[in-house]
Order: sequence, then structure tokens, then C-alpha cells
Amino acid sequence: MTLGILGKKLGMTQTYGKGGKTEAITAIEAGPCTIMQVKTAEKDGYTAVQLGFGEVKKQKTGGKKGKAKEKEPVKFKYRREFRTDNGPKVEAGQKIDVSLFKAGDIVDVSGISKGKGFAGGVKRYHFRGGPKTHGQSDRWRAPGSVGSNTSPGRVYKGLRMAGHLGDAHVTVSNLVVSEVDPARNLLLIKGAVPGMTNGLVMIQKSKREKK
Repeated sequence: MTLGILGKKLGMTQTYGKGGKTEAITAIEAGPCTIMQVKTAEKDGYTAVQLGFGEVKKQKTGGKKGKAKEKEPVKFKYRREFRTDNGPKVEAGQKIDVSLFKAGDIVDVSGISKGKGFAGGVKRYHFRGGPKTHGQSDRWRAPGSVGSNTSPGRVYKGLRMAGHLGDAHVTVSNLVVSEVDPARNLLLIKGAVPGMTNGLVMIQKSKREKK
């Protein structure tokens, strides 16, 4: 079954690989997660597992809570779904930890990329800018022409222009698991993963593994 785990990005470091070559490593605090709900094709129209991560302490004071929330013994900061296929059966309340993976596994990691605010075409799409001579003193970082005159007489939708950069859902595929430490809920992955420090990430076994 295609089941993953939720985690918190701790930061990056490096290690020595084969031949003494340094390799970038991302440390992730992965799990433990609790299965909150199991969705089936008969009842919900699709099969999925909803995981809860980041236990939240119960507040001593507060307003009136909904009936559905009162039934939950434990509160979680994050809830995410993982689509599943035919495989081993799981039940609500079951724990999922980092032992789901092993060193050498190929995984996909999803998260929210760092927000960069408003950015121009050079920073956002790596435009080279205008010429640096022949009187082009104010065109160095300009995007250039954005469309024709009479035909089509408009700017095409989706044209690469200045705008909001980052703060988007990004998935990095085919990353290699370097080390798994179940005692500390620690997962070390080769390469960079999206998001800032302490940001939420979703890790699951790769769907389109490279040969």
C-alpha cells in the first residue's frame, strides 16, 4: 500500500559518502503519527488513510467545543491524507513511525516552499535581463515584451511575469533515505527538501522511481 508519514524538517547538515565525497543531508523528525480515519471506496468513494501528527496539549480553559471534537481523546496540530491502494489492512488508532522506511529507500517529500514575497522576472524565472549597453540604463532587469499588438491583442494567461514567489506546495521526487533512527524518530534524507525549518513535510515511498 502507498502509505507515508508526516514529519517536521529540522535542518540540513552533511556527511561523507563513498570516496570521502561530502553529501548534503536533511534531518526530519518523522512521526510518530496516529491513524485518525480510514476511508474506503464503498463509503467515501476512494481509499485513503488520514494521519495525525504533532500532539497538542489539552487546554484547561476554553469555549464550548463541538461534539465531534469532544470525542477525540488526543488533539493533533496537523492532519493529512495519504491515498492508498490494495494492501495490508490498517485501523484507526494505529501508530505509524519512522520504521516504515529503511536506508536506501526512494521517497517523495512534499511541503510548502519558503515564501519570497513579490519578485521580478529575473529572480522568479531567471530571466537574463536586457542589454547592458546602447543606452539601456533602466532595462537591465526588465522582462521585455509581453505580447503582440493587434494579434492577439492581449497578454496570454500564464505568461511568466513578476509576481508572488514561493509559499507553494512543492514535491521533490526520488530522494534517497540515508539513515533511519527509530529511537529518536529521526529520518536522514540525501538532498534538500522543500520548506523552512520546523515546517511540515509529507514523506512517502516514490510513485515514479527512477531506474
